[in-house]
Amino acid sequence: MKNTDFFTDLLGITKPWFIDEISLNQKAKRVDIFIDHTPGIKFLCPECKAYCSVYDHSKERVFRHLNICQMQTYIHVRFPRINCSHHGIKQVDCGLGEENSVMTYEFEEYIINMEHECSLQSVTRIAKVDWHSCWRVMEKSVERGFARKKHRIPTRIGVDEKSFAKGHKYETLVYNIDRGCVEYVVDKRDQASLESYYKRFNYEDRKDVNVVTMDMWDPYIAATKAYIPNAEKKIVFDRYHVMKQVVDAVDKTRKEEHKYLKAEGNDILKGTRYLWLWSNENMPEYRHKEFEELRSKDLKVCRAWAIKENLRHLWDYCYEGCMRKYFADWYRWATHSRLEAIIKAAKTLKRHLDNIVTYAKKRITNALGESLNSKIEKVKRLACGFRNREHYKIAIYFHCGGLDLFPKRLKGPLQIVKA
Repeated sequence: MKNTDFFTDLLGITKPWFIDEISLNQKAKRVDIFIDHTPGIKFLCPECKAYCSVYDHSKERVFRHLNICQMQTYIHVRFPRINCSHHGIKQVDCGLGEENSVMTYEFEEYIINMEHECSLQSVTRIAKVDWHSCWRVMEKSVERGFARKKHRIPTRIGVDEKSFAKGHKYETLVYNIDRGCVEYVVDKRDQASLESYYKRFNYEDRKDVNVVTMDMWDPYIAATKAYIPNAEKKIVFDRYHVMKQVVDAVDKTRKEEHKYLKAEGNDILKGTRYLWLWSNENMPEYRHKEFEELRSKDLKVCRAWAIKENLRHLWDYCYEGCMRKYFADWYRWATHSRLEAIIKAAKTLKRHLDNIVTYAKKRITNALGESLNSKIEKVKRLACGFRNREHYKIAIYFHCGGLDLFPKRLKGPLQIVKA
């Protein structure tokens, strides 16, 4: 093709660079654009910014660019090396893409945006790029994001675990509650896992932590108390996990009673599991009548449900003393209920009461963590699971890390400013 004006304007190529040749393969739906520069031109030294003569040219590099007219576009260019009197032979900075990259800045941004929305398999199919190249873009963007991220510990932290695979394989996740993102992912859910995060910061940094919200998992408690100053007043046991203790006790009570009634030929509790687990406001309207009829029966699960529902009012109080008083009344009721599962759950909460009532001052929950867990689960489903732990972590950081992922354009000899 002789007429290069269209592609020159489309790509925003300016002097001293020009399009030397364009090869169009309609059958393969591919356009190859060969770019050269004016002979005898001088280029800036990347070190001292002095104009220097061209010494020679590097091996031709081929960059994948955004499609033009639905055709895959490749840009071919040989970048000059200059001979600087102060710094010797230097490679001129590339303005098309990052070092060692086979994609232009624009195409890499396009792939990153697609990876946020689609699975890698979908990206490879739509963009016509191999899987390893797509994965490398994700990996590089995470590396880039961490290189730009400031090294500091958040003042408000959330800690939770997420299953990696079947067989009790877990990852420990640390959240930045204020920014709504994942700060750290590490294997397992033991004390050493969380400690490995705290050890990344010195004592003065850790003093700035104001609150750590978590579930009642002893290794996390021990790690936080070991590394966060005055942790006893900063740990807040998440409301969801506190309630889960009692919700599980209600479900266990229902199972035992259903087994007993079924042996007598009574199936009244069959298919009612979620009626006892739902909160009133979440129960479907069409099941209200059924539930009211069940509540009128003299059933153990009815008492267990009432105890569970009343515990929800604990978080309505704004003062620690009021929360303790309400819990004392609730605890007396629960432990005198003659329901073994409820009594056990109540005693568990009693042991952890000090860091349940810290909610009165901190007014914070781990709801963000549960929201991010749902997003991570979606990422897992999109990828049809992960066999590699490191790939799993990179995917979490990419989708939930709040990182600056996109490449920053360098001021080099050749810049494509239009797509």
